[in-house]
Amino acid sequence: MLKFTANLSLLFTELDLIDRFKAAKQCGFDAVEIQFPYSIPAEIIKQALIENRLKLVLFNVDAGDLLQGGEGLAAVPEKQALFLKALQQCKSYAEILQPEAINILPGRCTDSKRTTEYLTTFRKNLSLALNTFSPLGIKTVFEAINTIDMPDFIIHNERQMLDIVKQLNHPLLYMQYDIYHMQMMDEDILQFIQINSDKIGHIQFADVPGRGQPGTGTIEFENLFTTIEQSNYNGWVGAEYKPVGDTRQSFDWLN
Repeated sequence: MLKFTANLSLLFTELDLIDRFKAAKQCGFDAVEIQFPYSIPAEIIKQALIENRLKLVLFNVDAGDLLQGGEGLAAVPEKQALFLKALQQCKSYAEILQPEAINILPGRCTDSKRTTEYLTTFRKNLSLALNTFSPLGIKTVFEAINTIDMPDFIIHNERQMLDIVKQLNHPLLYMQYDIYHMQMMDEDILQFIQINSDKIGHIQFADVPGRGQPGTGTIEFENLFTTIEQSNYNGWVGAEYKPVGDTRQSFDWLN
């Protein structure tokens, strides 16, 4: 049976972030994930998790200016000090919140002549993340993001993810497989999950196009969820979509 998490960065946005924990529990979730939890002290998040009997499965290392259209932190050679600072901040949260996985967003490279250099920096920073989180028993994951929503994103397809996993060859390095982003890139998501489920550390989903809840786009989620359930993947599946309408009315798929 699949285990679903509610992404509190995109769901229940009509509420303050701290109030979304209770809302997720009321809607039937036993676990949550957050893109960037750093606006709330880790101790307060921990208390919200305890009060609502929730597990925090995953969150991201801070990505700097990425969501504002910048290149982010994890692949930019000139931002090494900022990435290391973000890594330590994330570690301090991880020690308290004990997630199953930490996600590293690769980011953009806006100068195509430097793509190889950026990829080298990203691999180095992934190694630093592995050295940081592996002693805590936490997986390090990274994801590919489509270049329609985020032009110049340096990791944007399945092959690139597989290459990095193979190159670093670390037992606690996995792919974060985002159904929405890979469908936007016209990848064969069902086949990939069937073949590579052992290399996936976390799955997220939203419908295409629009990034809404299942049923608002073209993905056949019954087939998708069956494929995940019948694969060797045994992790969590994150609802990371932008609800069309009220969040609480977007959970027909959960039944």
